[in-house]
Order: sequence, then structure tokens, then C-alpha cells
Amino acid sequence: MADLRSNFIGIKSPNPFWLASAPPTDKEYNVRRAYEAGWGGVVWKTLGSEGPPVVNVNGPRYGVIHGADRRVLGINNIELITDRPLEVNLREIKSVKRDYPDRALIISLMVPCDEDSWRDILHRIEDTAADGVELNFGCPHGMAERGMGSAVGQVPEYIEMVTRWVKKHSRMPCIVKLTPNITDVRKPAEAAKRGGADAVSLINTINSITSVDLDLFAPQPTIDGKGSHGGYCGPAVKPIALNMVAEIARSAETRGLPISGIGGVTTWRDAAEFMALGAGNVQVCTAAMTYGFKVVQEMISGLSDYLDRHGMELSDLVGRAVPNVRDWQDLNLNYVTKAVIDQDACISCGRCYAACEDTSHQAIAMKPGRVFEVIEEECVACNLCVDVCPVENCITMRELDIGEIDKRTGIPRGEYANWTTHPNNPMARAAE
Repeated sequence: MADLRSNFIGIKSPNPFWLASAPPTDKEYNVRRAYEAGWGGVVWKTLGSEGPPVVNVNGPRYGVIHGADRRVLGINNIELITDRPLEVNLREIKSVKRDYPDRALIISLMVPCDEDSWRDILHRIEDTAADGVELNFGCPHGMAERGMGSAVGQVPEYIEMVTRWVKKHSRMPCIVKLTPNITDVRKPAEAAKRGGADAVSLINTINSITSVDLDLFAPQPTIDGKGSHGGYCGPAVKPIALNMVAEIARSAETRGLPISGIGGVTTWRDAAEFMALGAGNVQVCTAAMTYGFKVVQEMISGLSDYLDRHGMELSDLVGRAVPNVRDWQDLNLNYVTKAVIDQDACISCGRCYAACEDTSHQAIAMKPGRVFEVIEEECVACNLCVDVCPVENCITMRELDIGEIDKRTGIPRGEYANWTTHPNNPMARAAE
């Protein structure tokens, strides 16, 4: 099997799969079970200062979005940071790290936004032997209303300031966890880098209301007839997370800043995609909450097999896709494809026809006997038919050869660079 040993900002672990700071990492019992199942690291659920007590709701804490097969697509939680005493958490962290010295153990932190509070909690955790700290600047509910969490993460100046405090008062590597509830994630990443952060992790949960109880007329989860916004995570947020990771990885201002990828990682393939877009490791929560801790074993074996089949080392994967992420205007307009339907594989369901006829470019014809064929003169290669077809690889996209005439425009492939002024372009003719 491929060597999955990871060295992320000097923090070593037997593999790049860490459990994210969340309910699965709230106590010693859970973390020991996680390590025994094979997780390479754990980010302990967020600790706070010994100020006003943290009191969680004693009712439903999660709202869920299900797929048609009841598969969990996303979870919205209204849970706060740990409500267990700080001393208990620190004692358990020290005990676990002593017994699992080869596993990564990071402490997530969130305290009021003043230097004394950060200095005090950093001094409290010094003798736990933990490998690093993660600054929770992302929680969108509960703590944000108290001036912490995303209330800090949405203000780059605060991120830079607090990160400087942490680097000033701590010897530990510092990871800054970023909120997605912001217009441009590159700005807080730049602030973290200016403050001296060793890495960033993202994304934290997305501010959300998942559903409304139409009998109670209240958001779910519902507490005594009322509900609240919460933090959304799970497979549904993965596309958002991938984009934000890629934006940081390819930005000139943050290029080279180590990234811990978070957001919907459920399989080894998800993890590989995050790493290809620049993440040095990944953190997982919803998959563990849905399937249990042993889900990591599939991730380990799958990623190992993938690397072996491609003759790659783990380090070869990190950032491999970043050069291929471009802004829209930099895409190749001379690249032309057309949809092709495999008649032997087609089950004549008509979904491609309905989608294209009603909502796209009327580029699929239904012939007698429910035979569906592509009308190349109308096909713009939007890929919708491929996406809605229930049979994998029944519809594919054929790349036109250089010089081959595009039947829709009459332009040979390779000449689209002049499309704006080409005489076959109706808009160009209208301008004349």
C-alpha cells in the first residue's frame, strides 16, 4: 500500500485523515475509539475560557437534508462549543496524547476577542503535549451572537490581530479555521497569513435553516416551538468548500499557505479532490456521524490504491489540480464537443430529451420507437443530457478534431478565437 504518512506543518500523523472539531471529538472516550479505528489525527472539540458557562439546548440539535434514498446530504446543527469543564477536557487531552503519541491531536479554541483571554487559555493548555491549536473563527450561531466564532472570522483585521496574539503567547503551530459566510474567502486567509498563521483550515459550517415544520411553523430543529439558524455541513457543502480551498491555493497572496480541507469529505475520492486542489490533509465530521468511525478505513484503503495505481506519492497529489483552475475568461473557446448517445446502452427513458427540449437547446430528437438522437446543428455541448441520464456513460461528449466543422456555427474547430467577428455569428451580422 502507498505510504500515507503525513507531515502537515510539522505535525506528523500516520495518514492525512483527521476528525474535525465537532461532537465526535468531544471527549476522551470518543477520541480513543477514533484512533483505534484508524484516524490519523483529531481536532478536539472547541474549548472556551472559564467565563460564563456554555449551555447547550436539551432538545434536537440537528436538522437533516435527505436524498431520495434517505442518504444524509447535509446536517444543520445548533450545538455550541464544548459544555464540559475546561479542566476535564485538558486532563483527558493529556491522557490521550500520552497513550497515542504517533497520532495528531489539535486543540480547537474560542474565547472572547481580547489578548488576556487568549493568553490565559494558551497558557492553560501548554502542558497537554497537544500538537497544535486551531482557532475557531467560523461558528455561525450561538457563539457569533456573543462576539466570537464567525463574528471574528468575518473581519480580517480581527483575524490578523488574534492570530498575532496566539503566535506571541504560544509555541504551538497555529491553524486558523475560516468561515465560508463571507464574500471573498481569500481576504481572511490573507489576514491569517499576515498574522503568522502556520496554516488555515476550511470550510467551517454555512449559516443555514434547513427546513420549516409546516405544522408548528418553526425552523427545524425545533425547541419548544421555536427554531434558530445553524451551521450546515456534509456532502452538500463540498462544492463550496472545494472552490474556497482552490481560491486560496491559487491566489498569489496566499499561495504556499498550508491548507487543511474540510467540507463534505465522505470517501477517499472526496479527500483526493481536496488534496488535488491544494489541501495538505482533510478533516471529517458528517461522514463519521453518519457511518461511524470505521468509515476512515475505506478512505485509507481507497486513497492508497489510487496512489498505487497512478504511481504517485501522497505529496505528488497535493496541489496537482491547482494549475488547471482558471478564471472563466481564460478558458479555451476553441475547444468544441458534441453529445453522443450510445443506442445500445440507452433505456429510452427520455430524460435527456425532456431536459433539452424544455430547458436547453432543443438538440435531441425523439424518433419513432422512442429512439433519441443528438441534433448536432443545435448542440452547444452544455452537458445537461449527460448529467440527467440515469445510465452511466450512455451519453458522452465527443471532442471535435481540429479543423472539423461545427455544424451549429459552420466554423471549423480552432477558429473560435475570432467568433465575435465571424460572419456566421448572428450577433456579429446584426452589429453590421
